[in-house]
Amino acid sequence: MSAAVKTDTTLAAAADQARASLEGIAEPGAVGDHLGLTMVDERLGTHHFTCTSAAYPGWLWAVTVTRVPRGKVATVCETNLVPGDGALLSPSWVPYAERLAPGDIGPGDVTPLIVDDPLLEAGFEATGDEDVDQLAVWELGLGRPRVLSAEGREAAASRWYAGGPGPSAPMATKAPAPCATCGFFLPMAGALRAVFGVCANEWSPSDGSVVSLDHGCGAHSEVDVDKPEPERVAPPLVDDYRLDVTP
Repeated sequence: MSAAVKTDTTLAAAADQARASLEGIAEPGAVGDHLGLTMVDERLGTHHFTCTSAAYPGWLWAVTVTRVPRGKVATVCETNLVPGDGALLSPSWVPYAERLAPGDIGPGDVTPLIVDDPLLEAGFEATGDEDVDQLAVWELGLGRPRVLSAEGREAAASRWYAGGPGPSAPMATKAPAPCATCGFFLPMAGALRAVFGVCANEWSPSDGSVVSLDHGCGAHSEVDVDKPEPERVAPPLVDDYRLDVTP
């Protein structure tokens, strides 16, 4: 109860009226003990009752009542369910941009724009004048206002190298030779060329994917399966002078 607002005797006496308003909307037996009146403002207060519904543990019924100046009759304004101590609440809302995880993007989905993404930087030297910068993009034919920053390249390289495209993948640890010596290995352009490339072997599980130079698989262009020596069977010997006697 607010220390600045005195308890209103008319509103305090309206506990039964508040309970009756709840029993008209709640399921039978869901309204429990009366917990008291909290004054919100002059001639405005809220009665609280325990909610005994199994679906709302820890929640309270709240009935706001008021009266007109010099009035002796309370009026119910509204009824609500409000969370109390230990109430079962829904998880905190997490914005779409923060709860999106790799692999969540499907056909038609669009990721939110991150204007100050540390993984990207301007694809040209920005002047600060938007019109001049846009003209530079058009005239130079860059086509992309932003490209990977050094931090962005490092993050991608670390993620790839530690994951499936890297040397520690189960496929790579059992490979007969690394991708660096495979004829189907296409080196990447740019700063990542020294570590990564793309597999162009349709028989490889990595076909069309980024792979590290020390990655590998069984579809390497220069390896072969172990070929056993052909089995040799001696021709049969026919003895024309031997007779088998059958009784």
